[in-house]
Amino acid sequence: MSRIAARFAALRQAGRGALIPYLEAGDPDLDTAAAILRGMPGAGADLIEIGVPFTDPMADGPTIQAASKRGLLAGATLGRTLSMVASFREHDVDTPIILMGYLNPIDSYGPARFCADAGRAGVDGLIVVDLPSEEADLLENHAAEHGLDIIRLVAPTTDEVRLPTVLQGSSGFIYYVSITGVTGTRTASEADLVLALPNLRKATDLPVAIGFGIRTPAQAAAAVRVADGAVVASALIETLAKSLDRHGQAGPDTVSLVLDQVRMLAEGVRTARVGAQVKEIVA
Repeated sequence: MSRIAARFAALRQAGRGALIPYLEAGDPDLDTAAAILRGMPGAGADLIEIGVPFTDPMADGPTIQAASKRGLLAGATLGRTLSMVASFREHDVDTPIILMGYLNPIDSYGPARFCADAGRAGVDGLIVVDLPSEEADLLENHAAEHGLDIIRLVAPTTDEVRLPTVLQGSSGFIYYVSITGVTGTRTASEADLVLALPNLRKATDLPVAIGFGIRTPAQAAAAVRVADGAVVASALIETLAKSLDRHGQAGPDTVSLVLDQVRMLAEGVRTARVGAQVKEIVA
């Protein structure tokens, strides 16, 4: 069983959902990003998503675009991102790590070499935003060989005809993009999510995590009342950005401010189903 599957199974047994916070590799510098990563499990992260900086992050809104630019300026590369994960694994062998990024850096690195190095570093899953299902054979065999889950994005516009193709070869969990548009722009309501998830649940037994637009503990709680996990990205990046000095350098409280926010989000997720009627979405 993969780390991702094991973590979701344990959370299901405990009767709660997962908090999946996001950080951008190298933002605002390599050491600060590594410190945030090391602190996230203790602050309540159940799984962690790491963004790989890229010059054309087409699915991301202005907040994560700016984080990607800061990461690139700080020297973040795909190789250095893997090194950051490897260093994290020296102290944490349990928390699942998912890399989120775009195909161009992987293609340049070499898909076979990338999957081998990612598996060796301790990466558990990959979200490749611009890799269509029809071309997933570029990664699928290499990923499977090295124990990497390929996590698919499903959007509100993914209809029942398209859904089986999108889900083919997926593993780990499904990332449900709760809005149409880019990250960090708006938020879906709990009512929207309750209506949207039944068709997805019918099509897959994999856990479902909701992302794009989750910003507050209350919104994260709403997500895990109808799904298995909540991904929080832009809100954490905004907190980091506000802590930087006028030169874009980390402040003395940058790490602690981000981790404090993770703790608040974790509290929302961990108490979401306590004393509440959980809206079960069943096939």
